[in-house]
Amino acid sequence: MNLSIVIPLLNEEASLEELFSRIDNVCTSNNLSYEIWFVDDGSTDLSWSIIENLKVQHPQIHGIKFSKNYGKSQALHAAFERTNGDVIITMDADLQDFPEEIPELYNMVVHDNYDIVSGWKKKRFDNVMTKNVPSKLFNAAARKVSGVELHDFNCGLKAYKKQVVKTIDVYGDMHRYIPVLAANAGFRRITEKEVQHQARPYGTSKFGTERFIRGFLDLVTLWFVSRFGGRPMHFFGAVGTLMFIVGFLSALWLGISKLIDVARGIYGHLITNNPWFFIALTMMIMGTLLFIAGFLGEMIIRTNREHKNYNIDEVI
Repeated sequence: MNLSIVIPLLNEEASLEELFSRIDNVCTSNNLSYEIWFVDDGSTDLSWSIIENLKVQHPQIHGIKFSKNYGKSQALHAAFERTNGDVIITMDADLQDFPEEIPELYNMVVHDNYDIVSGWKKKRFDNVMTKNVPSKLFNAAARKVSGVELHDFNCGLKAYKKQVVKTIDVYGDMHRYIPVLAANAGFRRITEKEVQHQARPYGTSKFGTERFIRGFLDLVTLWFVSRFGGRPMHFFGAVGTLMFIVGFLSALWLGISKLIDVARGIYGHLITNNPWFFIALTMMIMGTLLFIAGFLGEMIIRTNREHKNYNIDEVI
């Protein structure tokens, strides 16, 4: 199979039939065999009923229904486990992405041998203050921290080699950082393609400005995990050891100073009256705790961590 198209959705009943029709026309006219995985992320409208009806008429359609809204990352994770195509394309269900981009994205992965081709919505039709400006700031920070040179990390329209989605683990809110996760896993042939974008024709956006706050927090997490996720002792152990040594040397200096005073016949100066005593004690305790945190981290990463924190009601 040439293509697996993964489409997470939440309350998009008005756009699903048109979206499928456009995808089918594009793939058929370009002789691309394909399957579609719709992931209903807890919709409360008729989205799932429409998917079921489409499935009856078109066997290349598959659906996954979550019991409630878990988020886009979990939706992608559930679909990635089941895809069979040589190239996996993700896109949003709101018709802001153009299915007509699919053939070129496919060719860039297959013929140009890219691991990931990420869409770049250079000309956006979103609210300037609530989406465009925060998005530019977010993408600039993501490029700086991750080292992956993309203009639009959060564009839903992307194409992947099959090996990429079968290797990486998408969890939490990490869907916007899939290129970074892939780069950390050794998939370095990552590029972008300028894609068309249009204003949402139906419904309203399910994402508010708070997604940028979560995005920056996730970026910090990703930066740390990418550098120390496999060796937490290198960070916590090093910092903890340094703090313990500084605290110990400070306490040792206080003790030696006290002995010198006693040798000179100077009495009455209690070590506990010196603020440095409490600073040294605190640093030793914190250093010990950080060292233990690093040790526990090393033990935790040696266990198989399960990120499947979602419940599937039905798969068709």
